[in-house]
Parts: sequence; C-alpha cells; structure tokens
Amino acid sequence: MAAQRYAHIPGWGSDLPRENRPAVPMERTPPRLDVPWSDPPPQQPMTVEVLKSVERPVHSRTFGTRLPPKGLSGAIRRAAFRRSENDVGHWLMLVAADRVNVVEGLCEDVRRSPGKAALAGMGVALLAWWWLRD
Repeated sequence: MAAQRYAHIPGWGSDLPRENRPAVPMERTPPRLDVPWSDPPPQQPMTVEVLKSVERPVHSRTFGTRLPPKGLSGAIRRAAFRRSENDVGHWLMLVAADRVNVVEGLCEDVRRSPGKAALAGMGVALLAWWWLRD
C-alpha cells in the first residue's frame, strides 16, 4: 500500500546513489594506522604489582603505577583478574573493590589525622540526620 502511495516520488523504495546523498562529502574511511614497528618502544619497567587480564598473554608496554593494589580492595582486584573479562563477576568484583577502596581511604585519613576523624564523624552524623529527617 505504501509503495502505491509514494510511487510518484522518484527513487522511492531504494537508496539514493552515493553522489546524491547529503553526507557524502563528510563520509570517508579514516586511513588505517598500520605502523610496522622496526623497533617497538621499550617495555616500561614494573616497579609495582600490575594486574593483567587472563585474555592477554603479556602486559601492555605502558601502564599506570600510581595506585598499586593493596589491602582488602587489592585482594578483591586480584581475585577479579583471575576471571575472564567476559564474566560479569569480574566487573562486579572490580566495582566492589572500588567501594572497599573508598572505605580504606577514609580509614587511612582518620589514622593519619584524628582531627579529620572528628570532622568526618560530624559529616557522617550530619548526613545521617539529613537522610533520616522525615
């Protein structure tokens, strides 16, 4: 029924030729970046523990070393990296490790500065009051 209704429109029911499409000047395939390494960049030295996915046989050439895994969050991350990235448990464990790392960071702040502990306690009390005020 639609074919009969719009049959008077030239080209109805088929794609326009490439040269008549409005976006053609912007359409282009980016050139492939195939760099034949005659000498690949050197491997970054591993001065801290670096976790690696089970899907990749070797570490990447560069990686972050600012926050190596430590404490309970590090143990959770190590357990997560023993699982495949295709497993949802891998990602849920990494999210849980992030949350645990936040609590570990707060405990570390309290340990370093008792004054901050008092402020943090007042902040938690204020947050609890605001949340439960109804």
